[in-house]
Amino acid sequence: MGRPDPQTVHCITEAAHALAYVVIVNRRFTDLYEWGRCTTRLSLAAEIQHRLLPDSFTCNAGRFTVAGALEPAADIGGDTFDYTLDRRSLHLSLTDAMGHDVQAALLATMVVGALRNARRAGAGLASQAKDAHRAVARYANQAHLVDSDRSDQVHQAIAEYGGQAMVTGQLLRVALDTGHTAVVNAGHIWPLRLRDGKVEEIALFVDLPFGVTPNPGYRVQSLDLRPGDRLVLLTDGMLEPHGTDFGLRSLIEQTGDWHPRDAVRVFTDAVLQATNHDPRDDATVLCLDWPGP
Repeated sequence: MGRPDPQTVHCITEAAHALAYVVIVNRRFTDLYEWGRCTTRLSLAAEIQHRLLPDSFTCNAGRFTVAGALEPAADIGGDTFDYTLDRRSLHLSLTDAMGHDVQAALLATMVVGALRNARRAGAGLASQAKDAHRAVARYANQAHLVDSDRSDQVHQAIAEYGGQAMVTGQLLRVALDTGHTAVVNAGHIWPLRLRDGKVEEIALFVDLPFGVTPNPGYRVQSLDLRPGDRLVLLTDGMLEPHGTDFGLRSLIEQTGDWHPRDAVRVFTDAVLQATNHDPRDDATVLCLDWPGP
């Protein structure tokens, strides 16, 4: 059987796009698509975590392409990523809540909710970060009021981390007309940038994670983003199993001309192979291609 003719390919492409729109629009009103997608029942922590993620893990636009992937640990490590557009900017965030299972999912919910709430109110990056910090700190303070005889997950997890719940993260705002990129780095590992075929680490100032007090505030920094760059944000689960990048930089260089959607799957699959399909922490990555305005 030969290849289909161009007209047939065009019709199939149009039908696939139409079906994709139907699924995206209708899945918020029914569980049918979830039943078809999931082969096993999610844990409560996983259910909470998945509801925090964008409806689509990939966005293709004329001025950029962004794609994310998350490979959860068995007990859920509290990672999230998010992106959204307004008239002038692309907003990105990547966060990693300390703790595991439901505790991590609840902390992640606090941070994502606070960031979205502040962003939708028109707040800048510093104000978004401040609101996220306050949400986590308030949550930790309330957990301290729990009676010491109780053994609930919140009390145990906060005790484990020296009395403070915390979440690391990076917030970015990319101006669509110029590519000027502002970033807040709340205790998170540095991002990687692919430029002219070479990967380099972007050394940002590191402020305290959300929830750690006392907190002097968050600095809004500039990130150099040029046409043709690929920016990769990642959580520390991507550095498993021994705190190294297991050749991640080489993978980023080798997949430099791949679509971000395919590249991020290669990155997380590499973590699974390195950990024998049993990662100790969530492995999360967000990839932005910037062809320029």
